[in-house]
Amino acid sequence: MKQATDVFNDWAHRGKDEGMERGHGPAVREMLSAAYKRVLSNNESFSFADLGCGNGWVVRLASEHEQCRHADGFDGAEHMIEKANAFDSENGYYLAMFPDAKPSMQYNLIHSMEFIYYLHKPKKMLQSIHDEWLAEDGWAVIGIDHYAEHEESLSWPEALDVHMSTFSEKEWIEMWHEVGFSEVHAWRANQTHGKPGTLAILGKKAAQ
Repeated sequence: MKQATDVFNDWAHRGKDEGMERGHGPAVREMLSAAYKRVLSNNESFSFADLGCGNGWVVRLASEHEQCRHADGFDGAEHMIEKANAFDSENGYYLAMFPDAKPSMQYNLIHSMEFIYYLHKPKKMLQSIHDEWLAEDGWAVIGIDHYAEHEESLSWPEALDVHMSTFSEKEWIEMWHEVGFSEVHAWRANQTHGKPGTLAILGKKAAQ
């Protein structure tokens, strides 16, 4: 099987990354809207990081929020980071191999879309997000299109020849609780007639 980073490097070369914003935009905007309300209920401004940022389109989107004071993107595909830096010199973009990458700072809001299930140990990544990436009282919101209830997605690992960790909605939600998140909320973002939508999960790192 191919490495997910190799797949996304190829997509960056072929311009396939540019369709991600069109395809994922509605779900991401819905997820960010829900997260902003929670983050800003206790903060006048927030710092933001996108894990698996691709060409940086979500970082650029978040940085446009008037209360976003700092935005960074992290990805394991070198060509995606090159594209992000070419598009945007205002925000930070960094090559990072997950789940072992460690942040140089902690963030109020962590976002990730269509990334975590490519990892062999997604729970380890969730633990790292909770323990190392998030500031106290920070929030994480993650979008997942490959999950057990989304039957069409179950053929993706074979079709792309890449590993994907497959869990049910219930198993994903339980994982969030197990690593320490509180106020966990899950829903189907951008759900339309005939389409199951993105499994969106939101949770908080409680102050110690």
